[in-house]
Amino acid sequence: MDDNTISMNSTGGALVKQLNNFFTFDFDLSSYINKAVERSLLCFSQLKNKYYQNVKGINITHSGQYTIFLYYLSNELFRNGVESSVCSQIYYLNKILNSVDLFYEVDLPEFFFCDHPLGSVIGRAKYGNHFSFIQGCTVGNNKGIYPIIGDFVTMNSNSSIIGDCHIGNYVVIGANACIKDEDVPDNCLVFGQSPNLIIKKRTNEQMLSYFDKLWEIENE
Repeated sequence: MDDNTISMNSTGGALVKQLNNFFTFDFDLSSYINKAVERSLLCFSQLKNKYYQNVKGINITHSGQYTIFLYYLSNELFRNGVESSVCSQIYYLNKILNSVDLFYEVDLPEFFFCDHPLGSVIGRAKYGNHFSFIQGCTVGNNKGIYPIIGDFVTMNSNSSIIGDCHIGNYVVIGANACIKDEDVPDNCLVFGQSPNLIIKKRTNEQMLSYFDKLWEIENE
């Protein structure tokens, strides 16, 4: 593998060089990189996107792969009680390079996906598995209350989920939609803006067919 790939048992030399371009970084990442790569590759294993198929390491020149890896690395450091200044530098590098805000304390699921996620801010909601988002998406609080998001939820460009929301399973949120302090049932498409959302119910079979194009969902 070349210098642009971070694999199991990698020193992450290119990553450390990037960090030192912006910060004075002297923390030894070696005992955390393996776990972050492992978490990333597990996540990739359920994606049908061609850029995530049969990969053996993290390509740091692929923004989506690197976004997911840097989040998992910062989160792995946080989970293991590493001081916040180190976690923050990894988190901030993700913002600098990929223009995405994935804070290390946010508990993103085992399987999530972001496709050209520039300008997205993904906050402290409760996330189900197989969550995905693209550019300009926002998940955040209203008066300190954050959303609860089910399994297989996709946010399209510039959509938002804000406040006291419970989003069901197998939900597609349309471009520019804004859900604020409203619940959304399972198996539906969502358009428009609260309090005037347009919710189009679909069968579970229809939604499975939609998500089957993105995820390996056999036996779900």
